[in-house]
Amino acid sequence: MSLRDFLAKQFIDVIQWTEPEDGILAWRYPMQDMEIQHGGKLTVRESEVAIFVNEGRIADVLGPGLYTLTTRTLPLLTNLMNWDKAFQSPFKSDVYFFSTRIQTDQHWGTPQPVTVRDKDFGAVRLRAFGIYSYHLTDARIFHTKVSGTRAIYRVADLEGQLRNTIIGAMSNAFASSQVPFLDMAANQMELSDKIAEMLRPMFTNFGLTLDSFVVSNLSLPDELQKMLDARVGMNMIGDMNRYTQFQAAQSLPIAAANEGGVAGIGAGLGAGMTMAQAFMGNMQGHAPQNPPAPAAQPPTSPAPAPATRAASSDMKYCSECGKQIARKSKFCPECGAAQ
Repeated sequence: MSLRDFLAKQFIDVIQWTEPEDGILAWRYPMQDMEIQHGGKLTVRESEVAIFVNEGRIADVLGPGLYTLTTRTLPLLTNLMNWDKAFQSPFKSDVYFFSTRIQTDQHWGTPQPVTVRDKDFGAVRLRAFGIYSYHLTDARIFHTKVSGTRAIYRVADLEGQLRNTIIGAMSNAFASSQVPFLDMAANQMELSDKIAEMLRPMFTNFGLTLDSFVVSNLSLPDELQKMLDARVGMNMIGDMNRYTQFQAAQSLPIAAANEGGVAGIGAGLGAGMTMAQAFMGNMQGHAPQNPPAPAAQPPTSPAPAPATRAASSDMKYCSECGKQIARKSKFCPECGAAQ
């Protein structure tokens, strides 16, 4: 150690901290050889708390204010007495600062669906996402159980532990609630409050207080969500017969626009008229009926027999050319054949 460094550390008498960035929970004041001058000043601001550690033990937890420190570490005298130990004082002291402001917009979510038993759908896998916020309330517990002697401890260092704690509590809440999935999704605020009550003791164990917990999304995996959508769609349809008739009526313009010639159009129109009649009957509150049988046609008189080619019994036909000639003729006037 140089003489300059030795003299410089004797004038460290004001200890303070302001957060340089978001996400810091604990920070150790960097002191030369971890020595604090006798009578040094410690400033603790609002939204902070400080722990003074002397000779390895927590001497005091200090809230906002200005403090004068009195310790057994006397830097000038101690260093002169320990020159043979490279001027290293055996009396070590530390000051740790902790941020007590609310850590907002902390995200949580289920990396894998959680399987629970549901009254409506049986065993289902649920996914959930949301946010939460907390703040540090017991610096002594947090220092001894979580942050320890680290020079800096961030929110990100604790995020994994808190997220897994939340997922475990959420699974227990789903299993014990016996509330169907559809009711859970419709009452997310009540579900959030129930999970928060289960989480608060766990946060207290770390020296933290849970301020808010929100379930912002509750859903099923994609393949199960499609099945649920199909079931909801069927419930919305209601009467399947009426829906089928409605679909048939809706298809009439399409059928009429299709190509198929006169016969195809006629057949399409006939079928369309039949379906439309059934649809209209159903809309009027009547069950669809079969098309009425065609009315009986009056008996028609038999077709008249074709007129004979002979005008009377006095005429006959030539046996050769077929020309109509008089019955008394011996020869055909056309071909001259004998009759």
